[in-house]
Order: sequence, then structure tokens, then C-alpha cells
Amino acid sequence: MAWFKRKTKGITTTTEEKKDTPKGLWYKSPTGKIIDTEELEKNFYVSPDDGYHVRIGSKEYFEILFDDNKFKELDPNLSSKDPLKFVDTKKYSDRLVEAERKTHLKDAVRTAVGKSMGNDLVVACMDFAFIGGSMGSVVGEKIARAADYSLKKKIPLLIISKSGGARMMEAALSLMQLAKTSVKLAQLAEAKIPYISLCTDPTTGGTTASFAMLGDINIAEPGALIGFAGPRVVRDTTGKELPDGFQTSEFLLEHGFLDFITHRKDLKKNINRYIDLIKNQPLRA
Repeated sequence: MAWFKRKTKGITTTTEEKKDTPKGLWYKSPTGKIIDTEELEKNFYVSPDDGYHVRIGSKEYFEILFDDNKFKELDPNLSSKDPLKFVDTKKYSDRLVEAERKTHLKDAVRTAVGKSMGNDLVVACMDFAFIGGSMGSVVGEKIARAADYSLKKKIPLLIISKSGGARMMEAALSLMQLAKTSVKLAQLAEAKIPYISLCTDPTTGGTTASFAMLGDINIAEPGALIGFAGPRVVRDTTGKELPDGFQTSEFLLEHGFLDFITHRKDLKKNINRYIDLIKNQPLRA
């Protein structure tokens, strides 16, 4: 027996009249919690039920960190080239064009300066959406230039890492960025200009091996994957089972690789508090 019967037969809806459900109305976290996207945005892109920190990019971090979302972007038009004429399943030059078209970004990092809790702050934020947040020549150069800006203007620097590692399509040119960025950060340290490193999900490969772990204070978001090689590679290489929570923020904090774990809603307040403490100045409210 049918559960219901049509009162009127022959009801039809033309293709033009059909309406699709808009995409992005709901977000489902890895733990299965479902949240309205508007509510998620108001909660700093953190699932309120389970505290899961959704992966976000430079646009959202700038909104969180800069007062009234006002900032000046540094070197906005710097973009990668293809000096090695690299080809795997497709040309590297084609990958760059496709990545820029999809993300509307020039490369995997954006740098900017603006007021944060009333004081100037330089922020370099990586974008995982651009070729997995891979670190190539442009990423290294923009971070180096951001450090130069901090050095010249005597402004604290924050780097937000979110990366799959060095960009293989630029080979040794990518690896050179580890040394370049490390030298610039050493210059900041010598000049006693604060540098805060924020590790987000994921922070792996060459970024972890360089600037991500060189902060005066190294902090992370809850549950972020942080390491050099990924857990699967470590397990396959060592042939041993890994402890629970291996390479998470909480595991690294327990083993002394991090100083603090910061919930995203407290990110702006805590970063500026750390800067005030480093500079031995009164804490801002």
C-alpha cells in the first residue's frame, strides 16, 4: 500500500523552474558534526560542538587578526615562474595558471601589514589551496621581504604556516628558501624584533624544517598536524606503530616542540599578549 497518493495527476515542473540547493549552507566536520556555515563563520570557523578548527586561508586570518580588517598587502603581484620547465602529469606552468584561476591567489603565501589591537603587525599567511601550500621561490621571497619590512620598520612579525612542504616542481630552488628565510629570521632576532610562529593544519616538510619552528614563541591551533614527514611515511620507514595523537599540536606541546596551543577565537588577543611580553611592555586589554 502506498504511503501517499497524488491529489492531482500530471504535475510537472519545467527545467527552468527547478531550483538547486545552494552549496555551502552546511559544513560537516570530520567527527560528523553538522553546522550552518554562517554560524561557523561567526565562531571563527571552529565547529562549536567538537572544537574542530576548519582549515581557512589568508583572507579569513587577516579578518581575524587585523583591526576592522584594514591592512596593506605587501608584494601582491609577485608570482612564480617555471625556470626548470618542469613536467610531470602536466606542465608546471599550466599548474600555476590553473591554481591562480581556482584560488584567485598569486602564490601560496600573502603578506600584509596593519594594526592589530592598535599596534602595527606584519603577517605572512600561507594558503593551502594554492598547490597544497607548497613552498617555492615566491613563498620564500615574500617571507624574506616581509621580514625585511619588519626589520626596517621595527614591527613584530607573525608567520602562519599551512603547507605540504617544499614545491617539488622547483627542486633545489625550493630548498634554498629554507636557508633564506632562516637567515632573515636570525636578523630579526639580532635586532630584538619579536617573531611569532603559528602552526596550523597541516604544517609539514620544509616549512617545519625552517621558519615554522624558529619563532621566539611557537604556537599552534588545536589538533593541527605538524611534522616533517607525515605519519604514514614515518610508520612505513620505521616499521613501528606510532603513539596516539602522534604529530598533533597536543603531542608536540607535551614533548616540548611548542610553547602554547591557542584556540582561534583567542588568537588575536594571545598573539598580541605574547608580543607585549617579549617586548616587556604593558599588556594590552
